[in-house]
Amino acid sequence: MASRSAATTGAVSARGSEYAVLLRRVRQAGLLERQLGYYLRKIAVIAAALVAGWTAFFLVGDSWWQLSIAAFLAVLFAQIAFLGHDAGHRQIFGTRRANYLFGVIAGNLGIGLSIGWWTSNHNRHHAHPNTEGADPDVSGILAHSGDRAQTSTGIRRLIFRHQAWLFFPMLFLEAASLHYSSVRAVLRWPIPNRVWEGVLLAAHAAGYLAATLLVLSPAKAVAFIVVQQGLFGFYMGCTFAPNHKGMEVLEEGDATDFLRRQVLTSRNVRGSRLVDAALGGLNYQIEHHLFPSMPRPNLRRAQPLVVEFCTEIGLPYCQTSLLDSYAQALSHLHAVGKFTRPLPLVAPGESGSSTTADRVPPVS
Repeated sequence: MASRSAATTGAVSARGSEYAVLLRRVRQAGLLERQLGYYLRKIAVIAAALVAGWTAFFLVGDSWWQLSIAAFLAVLFAQIAFLGHDAGHRQIFGTRRANYLFGVIAGNLGIGLSIGWWTSNHNRHHAHPNTEGADPDVSGILAHSGDRAQTSTGIRRLIFRHQAWLFFPMLFLEAASLHYSSVRAVLRWPIPNRVWEGVLLAAHAAGYLAATLLVLSPAKAVAFIVVQQGLFGFYMGCTFAPNHKGMEVLEEGDATDFLRRQVLTSRNVRGSRLVDAALGGLNYQIEHHLFPSMPRPNLRRAQPLVVEFCTEIGLPYCQTSLLDSYAQALSHLHAVGKFTRPLPLVAPGESGSSTTADRVPPVS
């Protein structure tokens, strides 16, 4: 989807007070209040499942059946990551310190991801969703705008050209990318408590590798790690994909007000309680971006209020099925990838010119 013009963004920049109205309604409904009981139950269930999974791992021993346990642990790692996400937004406990401590235990020690790196990176995404030059999530290995695709070179240009086809296969490398970013941040970024974060990351890596190498033969250990980490990354990527890909991409310095910035760049996924659990509540992406500290179980309850308010002010609210969200994301990536292709030559004497805007249809 193309960026909006400066005239449009300037016209809406003075509407920030509308968000205050919505925020007041949400507060009056009690939807920003902590849901500690919900989180304690969820933590207990996931912790018990994690203990059961690793117990089964040691009991099964050197067997190819371990690959099924690898798949089970991949799902659990993703569920732990969702809890770390909530802690990073201070959704679980009432104090910053308590949320951070839970985050380093669940993230750094539990699954090998730095909560300090994630919080810093993710907060920039929330402040500037789908904004070129400001949102780290649209500055990675994929191109989300025609300008970025068109100006790319070398291997990056090749990836951009085929990114719709490469998207799902590349998700199997997502966990490796997250681990790499965590280690790099601990070594180079001025994140708080970087020494302790590094120690806990090292403890996770040492325990994980020791368990696999002591119980499994080298070949089975490699297969276990590849399957477990690959599926973990694939699962995480599949929960991220519906949220913003194919939604409006804003230009750097865009002046859109907070309310519209969050709603227009986000997409919700409709579904059941099972979908809520599978996607970690991220299927309520619009509500989450509007109220990042809102506890996960309250997002479902907040949605009717947000939909009603968006209708009142004439603001488009995007919600679709899970499969259709993937279709929209892939369609967008495919359309953007076309910008890497050479412009067709215009024969001498022909009137008019062909531009990338003419060649690539906008994604709806």
